[in-house]
Amino acid sequence: MKETTKKVLGTAALCIGCFCAMGCIEAPVKAQPSVAAPTGLVDLTQAAEASVNAVVYIKVTTNSKTKTVQMRDPFSDFFGDFFGFGGGGTQQRQIQTPKREGAGSGVIISSDGYIVTNNHVVSEADELMVKLNDNREFKGRIIGTDEQTDLALVKIEGKDFPTLPIGNSDDLKVGEWVLAVGNPFNLTSTVTAGIVSAKARSMGGMNSIESFIQTDAAINRGNSGGALVNARGELVGINAMIYSQTGSYTGYGFAIPTSIMTKVVADLKEFGVVQRAQMGVMGNDVSVYIDNEKEKGNEVDLGTMNGVYVAEVVEKSTADEAGLREGDVIVNFNGRDVTKMAELQEAVSRTRPGDKVKITYLRDKKKNTVSAVMRNSQGNTKVLEKMDMDQFGAALKPLDDNTKRQLNLPGGLEVIAVKKGKMADAGVEKGWIILQVNDKPMNTVEDFEEAVKEANRSSDRILWIRAITQSGRLKSAVVELDDK
Repeated sequence: MKETTKKVLGTAALCIGCFCAMGCIEAPVKAQPSVAAPTGLVDLTQAAEASVNAVVYIKVTTNSKTKTVQMRDPFSDFFGDFFGFGGGGTQQRQIQTPKREGAGSGVIISSDGYIVTNNHVVSEADELMVKLNDNREFKGRIIGTDEQTDLALVKIEGKDFPTLPIGNSDDLKVGEWVLAVGNPFNLTSTVTAGIVSAKARSMGGMNSIESFIQTDAAINRGNSGGALVNARGELVGINAMIYSQTGSYTGYGFAIPTSIMTKVVADLKEFGVVQRAQMGVMGNDVSVYIDNEKEKGNEVDLGTMNGVYVAEVVEKSTADEAGLREGDVIVNFNGRDVTKMAELQEAVSRTRPGDKVKITYLRDKKKNTVSAVMRNSQGNTKVLEKMDMDQFGAALKPLDDNTKRQLNLPGGLEVIAVKKGKMADAGVEKGWIILQVNDKPMNTVEDFEEAVKEANRSSDRILWIRAITQSGRLKSAVVELDDK
């Protein structure tokens, strides 16, 4: 059997096929004992009519860029070994990436023009064009993105835009009818119908926070960022990916529930970055743990078949403060029953650092409930703020070809001006050529911005800068992102 692979939605060549989500439900259905037979079709026309006006087409343009890549020298291994110098040689080469265009979908969630979409739709965008169902076009700007949940918030300027009311994804039931609304294959305002086939589904680490709604409503390339809507016309999820051998719809799609989306959007609006609390446990579903132990010939009795088995507790984390330890089973988080890891991730994702929570767990089959304070990845409860480049107080530009040639450098960022700010505090001076930040080569201003984002999310929250002066002297500096 061919192995099934996961494909993230994007754009592809047009492929016309037939899909009838509701075509056979009118056929007579024989009632089973204690189960009522369907009496007719669910009317989804009003939900569809309301949804198409609030779901937008997003055109993404990524400009041509010069990138430096590491390439292995095909002759270094042979000649290096032959002359006794050792192999493994690499060279840095610059390549010019072509201008690219892509497309996806988005959902207007407020009349003043806030739009939710997927991070992977807009993460590399240099320009965004947003087209409404009535063919009006607007330039879009990114308010914030979150790679861990694959969500992004975009804004267009105007008022009285059509919106979708946000429903509670917790209320969804398996078997409930839903609509997937988006722009697959650039076919705008497309609606497909299906049912919720599972909840709290994990896809094995595609994103670090996963608790997807699984549906058999047809989702294809270009549906990314579109709406999953219930029969009442409420937004219950943001369509994110498919599970397919071919890259096109073959049975199941996955959406990010509004229970996660609502918190992420609120954080991006207020702070520009997500205020992410962490539990500080590593483990697995109890059922998976028991199955793994059985394969080893071990009999396990944890007192339950549901919950999250704790394999490791991170020091100075929320779980550590709560007194959790290896072998415990988390069964409830802040009043929500937890039967598997995806449900725990979803429950934790709703909290912010500083929130007080209650955790119920089993130890030696006995139930215990403790209180704890949620912490961030740095182990504290401080608000994480978006790093404004003005805070660094330095102007940077890519090294020109002439300077690279004269100094024999593969690339770098030249510091062309320094004023009061974090860079000056760290000792960075005008004229420095920044070669690496946190061991990553610097060739464009975007490289520096990405390094700042990664450091801002890390536990250390520092930038280790390696540089060289115009005269060839090596320099280094440590920029602290935390305010003193």
